[in-house]
Amino acid sequence: MEEITVEEKGGRLDQYLMAKTDMSRTKIQKMIREKAILVNDKPSKNSYQVEIGDIITIAPFEEEAMSHEAEDIPLDIVYEDDDLLVVNKPNGMVVHPAVGNPHGTLVNALLHHAKALSDINGSFRPGIVHRIDADTTGLLVVAKNNETHLDLAEQLKNKTTHRKYIALCWGVIEEDSGDIIAPIGRDLKDRKKMAVTDKNSKDAVTHFKVLERYKNATKVELELETGRTHQIRVHMDYIGHPIVNDKVYGNRKLFDDSGQCLHAKTLGFIHPRTKQYMEFDSPLPECFINIENKLER
Repeated sequence: MEEITVEEKGGRLDQYLMAKTDMSRTKIQKMIREKAILVNDKPSKNSYQVEIGDIITIAPFEEEAMSHEAEDIPLDIVYEDDDLLVVNKPNGMVVHPAVGNPHGTLVNALLHHAKALSDINGSFRPGIVHRIDADTTGLLVVAKNNETHLDLAEQLKNKTTHRKYIALCWGVIEEDSGDIIAPIGRDLKDRKKMAVTDKNSKDAVTHFKVLERYKNATKVELELETGRTHQIRVHMDYIGHPIVNDKVYGNRKLFDDSGQCLHAKTLGFIHPRTKQYMEFDSPLPECFINIENKLER
C-alpha cells in the first residue's frame, strides 16, 4: 500500500496522480473506479479536486490480462513442508507477473510445483509473503496456505524475522559497522525510483558490518530492521557506497556480468505451525563471485 499526503493543490485526482506516479491515466482511472485508490479512506471520482492535507492511498493492483499460468521452471528449494517452502531465487527472476514480465516468474514456477498456495495477496501473487528485486539473489519464504501467510506477514510486520544480506559496495567504508537511519519514499524526480526523502516517506533502518575491504570497494553484511522497497540499494547509495553493478542507483561502473552484488543470504523465522525457530542459509551465487574476483585487493 502506497500513501501520498497532498502538500499543494493539484487539480483533478487523476491528473495529480499522473504527476506523482509512473502510472498511466487509463490505469489510474480504472483503479479509482475499482476503489483501489482512496482519498481520506473513501472512494472518490477522477474529477475530485485534491486539497492540501488529503491522504491518497494506492492499493496493489494488477491488470486482469496478466498471466499467472503454471510453468515448468526449475526451483532451488532449500526447505519444504506442508505449510511453506524456502526458495533460493536466482539472479534475473522476477517474483510475480507484472506488466512487461508476464512469464518466467517465481510465481509461474511455484504454480507448477505446489498443489496449493496462499491467496492473501490475490491470484497474481499466490504464496508470496515478501519480495526481493529481480537482480537480487537469495532466500524467500513462500506460504502454502492463508494461516501460514498471515502468521509470517505478522512476523515481518513485527520485525521478528531475521534477514541478513551480503553485498559488494563501491568505495572503501572506513567504519567497521554502522546504522543507516533515513526515511524512504518515491523519488520526486523519477517515480520509478525510491529515495531518501522526508516527503511521503516511511522510516527505514539498515545495519551494516564490514567483512572485507578492496582497493575501490567493500564487502558488507547487512541486516534489515524495516523492509522498504529497494531499501538496501537506496541506503547504500545515500551514504555514497552504492551496490556494485546496480543499474539504477549509484551511476557507477557496470560489469558485463548480469545481476547486482546483493544476496539475501540468511532467513530466519518462527514456523507458524510448530512454533520452532528456523534459520536457513544460502551460498553466494556465481554472478556475485565472478564480480568479486575482478575487484583489486
